[in-house]
Amino acid sequence: MTMAHVLRAERIKFVTLPSQWTAPLVALVLNVGISAALGAAAGQGGLSGKDPASTIYYGLNFGHVAIACLGILLIGQEFNTRMISVSLTVIPRRGHLYLAKLLLGAGLGLLLGLVSTGVSFLAVGATAGLDFGTPGLARSFVAGVLYHPLMVVLCLGLTSMLGNFTAALGLLTPMVFLGTTWLAAIPGVREAGQFLPDRGGLYAMRLQTEAGVHYGHWTGLLIMALWTVAAAFGGLRAMRRYDASSK
Repeated sequence: MTMAHVLRAERIKFVTLPSQWTAPLVALVLNVGISAALGAAAGQGGLSGKDPASTIYYGLNFGHVAIACLGILLIGQEFNTRMISVSLTVIPRRGHLYLAKLLLGAGLGLLLGLVSTGVSFLAVGATAGLDFGTPGLARSFVAGVLYHPLMVVLCLGLTSMLGNFTAALGLLTPMVFLGTTWLAAIPGVREAGQFLPDRGGLYAMRLQTEAGVHYGHWTGLLIMALWTVAAAFGGLRAMRRYDASSK
């Protein structure tokens, strides 16, 4: 099978499995709906003196769990149903199968990021008087868009490394939702916690600087990107070593 055939097969899996295509829809509703509601509650001029990003991306505090689930489901569901053995039999070139999943996940994440971030910007701008000429807003928009595909690929790679859907769902989603936030609040651990992938990505979206953070906004996005590359590479190595015959 060519790479195009593998990509087409992965796309068909995605559109025919409700558990997969509902994840980005849930993320979109949470990201946009909660941010728009908060912007409406703040009212015109409600962002004065505040970091606008805290309102624009407020829904992401909840929606990025669904984003993580998308990455987990794209490969973890096959581990759960043992269909990964069938996929590896049909597509013996494991790198092709894994790359197709990465490309699909990155593409879906990028599309979700563009729609979610764009609509959140417009919704908050319409209800809370967002000044689109604010310095750093363009960088915040780029970071907000890229956060989505990076999170999807990160979780996909980590799920491949774990080789277990239940373990990935049980470990990664709580960590994304609360774990890194708790770690960042613990004295002595906060210094290291700020270098975790989601912390770096979220800081990249902020317009204002934060005391105690030892890097700039673009560096925060780079930190998340490096974690994602490492997870993707680790997932590839795990996929190549996966023993389908014993599952």
